[in-house]
Amino acid sequence: MAKKSAIARQKKREKLVRLNFERRSELRKKVKNLNLSEEEREGARISLNKMRRDTSPSRLKNRCQLTGRPHGYLRKFKMSRICFRELAGRGIIPGVTKASW
Repeated sequence: MAKKSAIARQKKREKLVRLNFERRSELRKKVKNLNLSEEEREGARISLNKMRRDTSPSRLKNRCQLTGRPHGYLRKFKMSRICFRELAGRGIIPGVTKASW
């Protein structure tokens, strides 16, 4: 199990990303829009740089939803390989069966 502080920090970042997604995407569009004047684009760039770093989606780390483990993460199931193996072996994950040939 991951440290509770690491899990709490991750949840805080997820919330910040969710709340600031619209504003960040608007500013990014302004920065990339070549039809705007250079001053407007520079202003958008400065505003984007002033935003908190934790509002950026690239600061998020994929963590297991059950244990918070950051390594061995399976995106499709949103859990670590260890939890996946355990739950799949018990038949709890629908549509997943152990391979045999």
